[in-house]
Amino acid sequence: MFYQAIVTGNSERWSAVFPDCPGCQTQADDDQELRAMAKEALEGWLETHLACGDVPPQPCMKADTHLLQVDIDPVLAMRIQVRLARHKAGWTQQDLADRAGVSLKQIVKLEHPDLNAKMATITKVAEAFGISLDVRFEAVA
Repeated sequence: MFYQAIVTGNSERWSAVFPDCPGCQTQADDDQELRAMAKEALEGWLETHLACGDVPPQPCMKADTHLLQVDIDPVLAMRIQVRLARHKAGWTQQDLADRAGVSLKQIVKLEHPDLNAKMATITKVAEAFGISLDVRFEAVA
């Protein structure tokens, strides 16, 4: 999962603004530092929304070579996708817990950025949504 940032800069200062995430932006001294700072800013912004119980925005997934693509941590991506799917279905956390056959506490752990959920819970939640779960290990380029 990735979000895109509009990058502007000159020889002295670079900035990245995420149009899908209002208020999420960062600055750096060079374009290489900007990549790391953009990832940190974006993940912090998304984690804050999850921790506050908000539904993060769906990213605009159209790849654009003129924008900076910022990939987010896979666990954070999973948490966002669960929150988005639950919101789209109009379910509360308790509704999802009931449909998945797990406790409310397990759903809270699944959606909160600072808590750990079990893989078995993730699998049951995917089944409750009627979607497939695809986990793969790939070499990093």
